[in-house]
Parts: sequence; structure tokens; C-alpha cells
Amino acid sequence: MSDLEIWSAIVLLTLATFIARSGFWLAGARIRLPDALQGALRYAPACALAAIIFPDLILVQGQPELSWHNPRLLAGIVAAVFFQWRKNMLQTILFGMLVFTVLRLLMQAGVLPH
Repeated sequence: MSDLEIWSAIVLLTLATFIARSGFWLAGARIRLPDALQGALRYAPACALAAIIFPDLILVQGQPELSWHNPRLLAGIVAAVFFQWRKNMLQTILFGMLVFTVLRLLMQAGVLPH
């Protein structure tokens, strides 16, 4: 590709990203979304987070590992229970990482099977 083609692609992708991400902001209050859609959009961040985290919890070297030998899955389950109890995201992240680290170290030391 020539320099002109590369720079053209960069500029056009930047413009497309700007338009896609700022469409509702630029339109302002002129566009009214239905109440059902507004209610559904409240769950979009949680769904996106789940879509990012869930595969990492169940996949080990690209293969699903749904057993007690998967420290990430175990730590994720424990963290989910902890969150239901405490309702604090920062504490849940710290607790989940602590549980994962302890499980991983115990498995590496041979105390727990892996």
C-alpha cells in the first residue's frame, strides 16, 4: 500500500469511529428512544463485561474446562457469591483475584490437583 492509501484509511476509520460513537450525542434530544430500549440499554455495560470475562473463566488453552481443576472458574464462582453478599465491585475484584492467586499457587505446589 502507498503512503496515501494508508493515511486515507486512517482518516476514514477515524471519521467512521467518531460518527458511530458520537451519533446520539450530536443528535441530542431530537431523537427519542422507546422506553423499552432505554431500559434494555441499562444492561449493555454488564453484558459487555460478561462477554469479555466469561470466555476467560471457562477456557484453558483455548479449550472449555468446566471442572474443579480450573482455578479461574472457581475464583469466578466464589467472586460472584461474594458480590451477592457484599454488593461492592472493588472488594469483589480484589477478593476474586486473591482466591484465584491462592488456588493457582496451591495447584502449582501440588496441594490441589490440576
